[in-house]
Amino acid sequence: MLYTELSASAQASFAGLDVAARDAELRRSVVAVPGGFVKKHVKGRDYWYYQQKQPNGKTQQVFVGPDDKKTRALIESHGAADSVKGKGALQKLARASIELGCTEIPLKHGRVIGRLLDHGFFKAGGVLVGTHAFLAYQNMFGVSWDAGAFTVDLDFAHAGKNISLAIAANVEVDTAKAIESLEMGFIPVMSGTTYKKPDEPDFDLDFLTTFGRAGDKPLFVPALNLSLQPLKFMEFSLEAPMKATLLYRNGPLVVNVPRPERYVWHKLIVCGERPREMRVKANKDLIQVACLLDYLLENDGDLVRESWEDAKRRGPGWNQRLLQGWEVLNAKFAAQRFDERLGV
Repeated sequence: MLYTELSASAQASFAGLDVAARDAELRRSVVAVPGGFVKKHVKGRDYWYYQQKQPNGKTQQVFVGPDDKKTRALIESHGAADSVKGKGALQKLARASIELGCTEIPLKHGRVIGRLLDHGFFKAGGVLVGTHAFLAYQNMFGVSWDAGAFTVDLDFAHAGKNISLAIAANVEVDTAKAIESLEMGFIPVMSGTTYKKPDEPDFDLDFLTTFGRAGDKPLFVPALNLSLQPLKFMEFSLEAPMKATLLYRNGPLVVNVPRPERYVWHKLIVCGERPREMRVKANKDLIQVACLLDYLLENDGDLVRESWEDAKRRGPGWNQRLLQGWEVLNAKFAAQRFDERLGV
């Protein structure tokens, strides 16, 4: 196996923290504004939102999560008297989970993610992608990855105007101001789609979106006050987002991330797109794909096969790249018998 099971106490600790953190985040999102939960069908899936009417008369929907067991439990417990309240209580729960062996994110990364969270970036449809999503999956699954978890940059994505996502995105946020308020020395480059830190050359903030009619030309989104860099095939990982709790020493952070099975095939598809000078990153992508597949095929094989077929149906170009990546993956990780286990 390419992962190690966490202890039962670590899994129980994080499960409790996850529920408490999501409930606290929902409370913060709907504070002092009356409303109710509604379910919507988007792109073949059901999602829950908290719908509320703003003081200006406009209706706003806050994304709660996909229609699954965790989200339904959150809705049922919302407003309960015994819900965990306060940042201090959540911080204690987070540190207890870390002590028991769950994986935390670096402090400086948590500071950036937390600031964007406070300013409404994720409420406005932002999604945390890349290695930090990979890190989030392991606590959610109750495992630790054996490799592929090292990262020095942060990747964020937003659908822009190109596709319809499940996340309600009628919220405006000044992302540039949020980054500036950190006072960490980030400077916008690459037409504003990347923020670099001169004293830490590898600590970048990258903002991505889906590939549209304008090709790879940066897309400025006024509602975010931010430019996004279009990437091919990005829409596959953004179409069915989910909530995840990041383990941060100063308190948990609830963000939107891609569904893990979609993360897998997106990484495999783009692996062959990476230029020669980015082979190290391509190798990291393959390791992450292998770790996730090893877990998912063992625990939710039907979901993996369903998403595989979805990717293949996207067209000849998608199918060709997917099969190329699949061939490379199986050559590198022959011992995992992915061909046999996927059974397609």
